[in-house]
Amino acid sequence: MTSAADDPVVRSRLALQQVAVHVLARRRHAVTGRFGLRPSPGGLATPVFGDGEVVRVTGATLVVERGGDVHAEPLTTLGRAADLVGVDLAAPFAVGRDTPAVADPDAPLAVDGDRVHDLGAWWSLGAALLDELAAGVPAVRATTVAQLWPEHFDLATAVTVGSRGAQANLGASPGDGGTPRPYLYVGPFGEERPGDPGYWNAPFGAVLRRAEIDDLDPEARRAAARDFLRRGLDLLAGG
Repeated sequence: MTSAADDPVVRSRLALQQVAVHVLARRRHAVTGRFGLRPSPGGLATPVFGDGEVVRVTGATLVVERGGDVHAEPLTTLGRAADLVGVDLAAPFAVGRDTPAVADPDAPLAVDGDRVHDLGAWWSLGAALLDELAAGVPAVRATTVAQLWPEHFDLATAVTVGSRGAQANLGASPGDGGTPRPYLYVGPFGEERPGDPGYWNAPFGAVLRRAEIDDLDPEARRAAARDFLRRGLDLLAGG
């Protein structure tokens, strides 16, 4: 059996996260003091910041848009990516207590372009569903702006629902140490798990693994993902 450490999908995700944290987020933070990222076609990106600057990863390519110019290079090493963007990997930097340590800047990056496209599509689906639920669920009272958080590498928002103001994080994860492949989740802020106990299938709340819906056609897959997130909101709201 292939261990997580030997899984090429996991290795590619971890390598991509190195670029996200220590290149994209570092650069945005150096200019703005903020480090949140966004899904983008083919991968992930910073929002526009500074003087119209964007740094993004599309497949296995790093793209820097700055001052009206665009420069693109294949991702080879973390050090080369940092040089291209203009960040100092030796400088202290954190995006939370679980910030991954800087990898060897001269080691080849195990970023697989097809898998980056795949994760970009997963995060984009999550973003679309979170927007849809925020606008279409009457019980939703407030939401934060959905961002791709470099620390845990998930696309997430915090939602307040119902008359009691129950709160939860909703998001699309690319996988982690406990669940190495992509999943959706609903994570209540408190200990209460109202309603159907079968829904709350994880220590922190509820998860729907992408593998559970991968065999569905695209429309049915989207509907199943939406229904999973909507069910969590309804239960938290007392519905």
